[in-house]
Amino acid sequence: MIRQVLGKAGLEVSAIAYGGIVSTSEEQHDSNRYVAWAIEQGINYFDVAPSYGDAELKLGESLKPYRSNVYLACKTTQRKAVDAKREFEQSLKNLHTEYFDVYQLHSLSTAEDLETAFSPGGVMEFVLEAKEKGLIRNLGFSSHSEEVALQLLERFNFDTVMFPFNWHLHLSERIGERLALKARERKMGIIGIKSLVQRAWTSKEERKQSEYPKSWCKPIEETQTEFGQAAMRYALSLGPQMLIPPGNFASFRFEVENIEACLQNPLGPEDMAILKTELEKARGQTFFSKDGKML
Repeated sequence: MIRQVLGKAGLEVSAIAYGGIVSTSEEQHDSNRYVAWAIEQGINYFDVAPSYGDAELKLGESLKPYRSNVYLACKTTQRKAVDAKREFEQSLKNLHTEYFDVYQLHSLSTAEDLETAFSPGGVMEFVLEAKEKGLIRNLGFSSHSEEVALQLLERFNFDTVMFPFNWHLHLSERIGERLALKARERKMGIIGIKSLVQRAWTSKEERKQSEYPKSWCKPIEETQTEFGQAAMRYALSLGPQMLIPPGNFASFRFEVENIEACLQNPLGPEDMAILKTELEKARGQTFFSKDGKML
């Protein structure tokens, strides 16, 4: 597994991360198997959140043999310091760890989120205190709104940013372009999500009956190798040092098995031809709005 430095965080991370949703709602032995396979492939970065169902409990157990040799990232959707502290302490217990290598303010996507987080008694008070104590090694955020993300960069010198760097979003509406530029200028660690997403689900029934019910959006199929590689190359061209695949093992495995080819052969004309054809097929099926709401 090729490794890259995660910006100024300085962590030498696998180019693909294990997203905790892969372990969500799985039997413990299956989560253990997925994590063991990831370790065998050279994955050394695991990302999870309390909002991912039982992922913390499952992943925490699966990572017990490996914790000292991997980077562990967690998040909080809490906006008040008191609530974030309570959640943080539970996350440490669930994941059997004494600290997080990266801790992120999760899904900051509205002006209200931003103001509450930075107000007196807001979550920023807690995370800065925890960072001083060494409980948090690097501080980042995730967002689905480029406007809010850009405002966050002006509010604080974060170490990492997690954002949907996706072929569909960028080709159709240039979403993520300004953020990627600013994040690179600040030498931030850039983590790309939604890189393998094809389009929105057409209905709840389509999602339920698919092989990917844990994925918020419809991922590119494993059998669509050229399309999937083109989507990954496009995401990487925007600047992420690491990608987190959609929340199912099949998509995770696809990105792990194809990342080397994508990094060794960057985005080219053939990839663009594939993506432009697929974009026409997916017109009107965007999974994301400019104000950061998942559709």
